[in-house]
Amino acid sequence: MPATIQPMLITPDLDRLVTFYQQLLGAEETARVPEEGPTFFVDLRIKDSDLGIVADKSVQLGTPQRSLLSVTVDAVDELLSRVEALGGTVLGPANDMPWGQRVAHIQDPDGNAVNLAQPI
Repeated sequence: MPATIQPMLITPDLDRLVTFYQQLLGAEETARVPEEGPTFFVDLRIKDSDLGIVADKSVQLGTPQRSLLSVTVDAVDELLSRVEALGGTVLGPANDMPWGQRVAHIQDPDGNAVNLAQPI
């Protein structure tokens, strides 16, 4: 069963969107990946919730699917084997990521992007 769900927004302008949430909602930056060099992920804390902001220069503003749900799970591979039977789509195999998660990219039955992420 999922432990947490973290919404993530994908943007072509990371700094602009981070600043917006910091100034509008008082979001506090809790993580930046990588810590040095061009950043591709910022984690923001808003009260007791986390919001991830992901940089992707190729994203077109005004198009659908600029958000991604990242769900922390106990066993990515076990859940991945059930996705298609439940009407979803598996976009590729699970991979171990350098930030300490095993991640699989899927789409729900409506086509929404979802990451299944397991701590390594």
